[in-house]
Amino acid sequence: MKKFLILLHEDIERLQNLSPKEMEDLVKAHMEWAAQLGQEGRYLAGDGLEDHGKLIAGKEMVIKDGPYLESKEIIGGYYLIQANDLTEATEIAKGCPCHHWGGTTEIRPIMDY
Repeated sequence: MKKFLILLHEDIERLQNLSPKEMEDLVKAHMEWAAQLGQEGRYLAGDGLEDHGKLIAGKEMVIKDGPYLESKEIIGGYYLIQANDLTEATEIAKGCPCHHWGGTTEIRPIMDY
């Protein structure tokens, strides 16, 4: 099987406006989905990401706060999964709970060297 990275693009304002119950439901949904992927032998890794960090740009290596300073969208987390091909990985990603809260998933194949 091939490896794929599922990046979770989320609206930071929407996430900040979730009630504590909604946030709890979101976390629970992700935990359950990861467990399901694990039972299917698809889950390799995954985590949520903090909403701050650094961005290093160009040859000059300019360091900026970020990584999304000019954007209202963040990459809130990721899943590393395995699937037979991009079509199958895309179908798997449709089950990601972030979609229920207005998020978007980006599916990227991991290069084989």
